[in-house]
Amino acid sequence: MASVYSLKPRFQRLLRPVARRLVSNGLTANEVTLLAGALSAGAGAFLSWQKTPRGWFLILPFVLFIRMALNALDGLMAREFHQKTRLGAYLNELADVVSDAFLILPFGRVQGIDPTWTAVTIILATISEMTGALGIAIGASRRYDGPMGKSDRAVVFGALAIWLGLGKAIVPEVLKLIPGVISILIALTIFNRVRGGLAEANSTLLTEKAEEKYASA
Repeated sequence: MASVYSLKPRFQRLLRPVARRLVSNGLTANEVTLLAGALSAGAGAFLSWQKTPRGWFLILPFVLFIRMALNALDGLMAREFHQKTRLGAYLNELADVVSDAFLILPFGRVQGIDPTWTAVTIILATISEMTGALGIAIGASRRYDGPMGKSDRAVVFGALAIWLGLGKAIVPEVLKLIPGVISILIALTIFNRVRGGLAEANSTLLTEKAEEKYASA
């Protein structure tokens, strides 16, 4: 199913000169990953636990964009500049779920949005990323199926943050629906990632069996 993630290759092409500059200055992919996580956690904590005016939500879209750029950069640096590490694989997945949790958390403070639904959204987002990562464990690739993956959530929550930050009123009934709709779409994402991972793994297995049969003939 279509996802904003499909735009990532084009985004990475634009960022390739930046990745080259970072590497030449001695930065590593793991450091960029940690920077993205720290930025996200710091911004989310500030908006969640400080008594800030709603206008402060306008910083969230910028943080989300910078986080996505840093995520694309660490991948480029790891693949194209030979910086892949086992530790990096852990950091990449863990930083993503921690960042998601902190960046979604502030919406639980918005009057009219049920904090319970915000918590459910965070839990489902974590499960969806874990499901994507588990594709590797069954012999498939890391799954990024939509319709509500990490990039898609960034667009949705970024747009909502802009609306809130500008002081725009939202009909209470709509506010109640938003977390529920997002949660349903994330649940569908989990299903699609499981289905896609199983289909890919089975296809790989059938191909390997066919090659073995052909080799032994």
